[in-house]
Amino acid sequence: MLVIPAIDLKDGQCVRLRQGLMEESTVFSDDPSAMATRWVNEGARRLHLVDLNGAFEGEPVNAGAVQAIARAHPELPIQIGGGIRDLNTIQQYLDAGVSYVIIGTKAVKEPQFVRLACREFPGRVIVGIDAKDGLVATDGWAELSTVAATELAKSFEQAGVSAIIYTDIARDGMMQGVNVDATLEMARSSSIPVIASGGITHLEDIAALSQHSADGIAGAITGRAIYEGTINLAEAQALADEGVSRR
Repeated sequence: MLVIPAIDLKDGQCVRLRQGLMEESTVFSDDPSAMATRWVNEGARRLHLVDLNGAFEGEPVNAGAVQAIARAHPELPIQIGGGIRDLNTIQQYLDAGVSYVIIGTKAVKEPQFVRLACREFPGRVIVGIDAKDGLVATDGWAELSTVAATELAKSFEQAGVSAIIYTDIARDGMMQGVNVDATLEMARSSSIPVIASGGITHLEDIAALSQHSADGIAGAITGRAIYEGTINLAEAQALADEGVSRR
């Protein structure tokens, strides 16, 4: 199981939000590229980038910062989400050296777009499913849909989606622990690998998730915890590797 550092981009800075609220942001760095290098030096095997402005604007806003990170670490898999609503944007990110694009809002509102993107860019498309009380949220988490998160996952099972990033909004940025049960339910709902996000606070969260790697939990995204020091990235990845090897 991969432990994936999150770099959330807002106005060119590296920030973390609480429950997806833009007004509840904490700035951790004015240099996202330097922050990326820090996590790479600590053993990151993949990076998770989010264009927060883009998620609300519906188009890339922090693409320059994303491109700088990709240039600095050309061998490192990078996944990017936020404001990806058309094929041209996907092409631009892939051309810039990004490995995976994350489709969130558009996956709910126009699921056919996901299938089209998977055909055009095989192996490069991840679906981001952000949920509150089991229902999918869209538009930077500003809107709550009537779509069940597990049903949305099932609908993409034959589309060629590389992974699903499942975020429990209620836990995100709150340092209250990951929702293992909901993540496991998501992983078991389809054959698509699931990357957990939201609430990962301590090494115990990593240990709990890694025990379910055989059930389809392939990764864990951590943000505030590694920035505030409640999780050491290198220790977390070692623990994840150990948890998987014990199965």
